Amino acid sequence: MAMKIRLARGGSKKRPFYSIVASDSRMPRDGRFIEKLGTYSPLLPKDSEDRVKMDTARVQHWLDAGAQPTDRVSRFLEAAGLVAKKERNNPKKAEPGKAAQERASARAEKAKAAEEAANPPAETADDAAE
Repeated sequence: MAMKIRLARGGSKKRPFYSIVASDSRMPRDGRFIEKLGTYSPLLPKDSEDRVKMDTARVQHWLDAGAQPTDRVSRFLEAAGLVAKKERNNPKKAEPGKAAQERASARAEKAKAAEEAANPPAETADDAAE
């Protein structure tokens, strides 16, 4: 049986509240789970102690039993010191979007044209001096 440690959504519309659960990976997100391991409330401030609560002993038990945490839960576990921090690589994160790149290239072309208009080519200036 493939085990996952993942988030199960609760709460009302636009007021999310998640339970950190150990469940069979074939079960639905909010469906049947084996054990509730903690809670996560994203609406609380990031520095709040109540934002993420976990029973670390039970989480460690499930990790030792072979349960795989999801990406979000693995970040919680990294912050708690239960899992080694993974190297993440997202090279496209720092790149601006398509429209922003087009605007930047248009702005660069306009600046180049304005600079050429302000500074006439050196050849014509030499011809005028003669």
